[in-house]
Amino acid sequence: MNFTGFSNEDFQVFQIPGLDARMEAIKRLVRPKLEFLGKYFAPTLSTLTGDEMHYHVAKHARRTINPPNDTWVAFSSSKRGYKKLPHFQIGLWETHLFIWFAVINEAPNKDQIGASFQNEVSAIRKRIPSHFVWSDDHTKPNAIQSNELSDQQLVQLFERLQFVKKAEALCGLHIPKDEAVRLNSTDLLNTIEDVFVQLIPLYKLAYRQMAISTDK
Repeated sequence: MNFTGFSNEDFQVFQIPGLDARMEAIKRLVRPKLEFLGKYFAPTLSTLTGDEMHYHVAKHARRTINPPNDTWVAFSSSKRGYKKLPHFQIGLWETHLFIWFAVINEAPNKDQIGASFQNEVSAIRKRIPSHFVWSDDHTKPNAIQSNELSDQQLVQLFERLQFVKKAEALCGLHIPKDEAVRLNSTDLLNTIEDVFVQLIPLYKLAYRQMAISTDK
C-alpha cells in the first residue's frame, strides 16, 4: 500500500458506536496501515534486537459486545504470539498514537524482569529520554512522563511487576492525535524507528534476565 501516515478519520473510528460498525471501520481504515507498519518494522527490529521479530496485528477476536477502544500491531520473537514475551507495539487510541516496549501481565517471567529493571534503575533513568512515558496498564490510555516520575516511583513500578499478578510495565512515546496526523509518512516512520532504538536497552535487559533464569 501507499502509506501516507495516519488521518483524523483513523482516530475517529473509536467514536463509532457498536462492535460491528467499529470493527468494520478499523478493518477498512486502520488495519491496512498497521499491516504496513508490521511488515516495515519487523526487519528493523530484528536487526536492532538480534532476534528474528514477527508482527501480530490485533484482531480483537474475543470481543462479542464491547467495541475496542484501541488497536495495534505488536512485535515479538515468536511467530505464535506476543503477550507472554517482552514486545513492542505501535497503535492508536482516540487521543494519541503510542509506540511501546511492553511487559504485560501474561508474561510468565515478569517477576525476574522486574527485579532486573529494579537493579538497573539508574541506568534506565539515564538511557530513557525524559519525554518518554511509563504505564502500568496497557488497557488504559493514561501514562506518566518519565521526568515526572521520581526514582522511587520508578522502583515501585518495577516492584509491582515482580509481586503483583496483574502488574505491567510499558515505556515509550505518546504522540497526540493532532501532532500524529500532521506527520508525513517519512517523518512518522523515522520517529517510530528512533523510539524503537531508544527502547532497545529495555528489551535486551529483559531478555538477558530471561536467559539467566532459563540457565539456572
